[in-house]
Amino acid sequence: MSLVELFIIAVGLSMDAFAVAVCKGLSLPKMEAKHAVLAGLYFGLFQALMPLAGYLLGVQFQSTITSIDHWVAFILLGLIGVNMIKESRSQEEEGDPSFDVKSMLILAVATSIDALAVGVTFAFLQVQIIPAVTLIGITTCVLSMAGVKIGHVFGSRYKSKAELAGGLILVLMGTKILLEHTIFAA
Repeated sequence: MSLVELFIIAVGLSMDAFAVAVCKGLSLPKMEAKHAVLAGLYFGLFQALMPLAGYLLGVQFQSTITSIDHWVAFILLGLIGVNMIKESRSQEEEGDPSFDVKSMLILAVATSIDALAVGVTFAFLQVQIIPAVTLIGITTCVLSMAGVKIGHVFGSRYKSKAELAGGLILVLMGTKILLEHTIFAA
């Protein structure tokens, strides 16, 4: 998997965290730099740790499902992407301005569950995991920090667009992997 493809996946995975960060920024009466940094660190760290955990799980099953790994990647990325697209259509607004440890841990885990499944697909596709999770973590950190600021300045109009874009990216990447291993296989 190329660096560009990994970056596209990183952006797609980051969209849930970005959307929550926008809502966090929206709920802040007064934004301080520490709010953006906290969101970036929590979301970035968990978006890096979850695919690593998924990768370690996936490596255990890699030899068993090598012949269908592209289908597993397609299904997992497709399901995650479709779920994100569905979430982009909901009108729920998160408006909790709290940045306490409990609130942020819950949000960080919730927004990174999909990254666990992506980590499993990384094992099947034999992706170099350390550069991949580093890129995902940094991308999520930066986008989450920007999300807090954007939310504070512009409001919630970007939340659903971010989730929709993230979902579409993951569905398209899953489809690309499937096509490369079936129709376009050499």
